[in-house]
Amino acid sequence: MTERLSANHFHRVFSVIMGAIMVFIMTFVVTAANVGFPPDFLLYWAKAFAIAYVVAVPVIYFVAPLARRITARFVVPPGQ
Repeated sequence: MTERLSANHFHRVFSVIMGAIMVFIMTFVVTAANVGFPPDFLLYWAKAFAIAYVVAVPVIYFVAPLARRITARFVVPPGQ
C-alpha cells in the first residue's frame, strides 16, 4: 500500500480535489451555455477552467469550515 499524507493535510488536499471536480463540471456547463460547441470550445473551456480554478480552491479552503458550522446548526454532524 502507498504511503498516505497525515490528517493535517486533509483540508488542503480536499480543497484542491473538490475545486478541480467542481470547476471542471461548472466551467463545462457555463462555457457550453454561453458559446455552444464551436471548433475552439476546448480553448474557451480551458481558459474558463484556469481562471475559475485559481479562484475556487482558496474559496473552498476558507469557506468550507464556515459552511460546515452553518450546516451543523441544522443537521446533526456525522458521528454524533
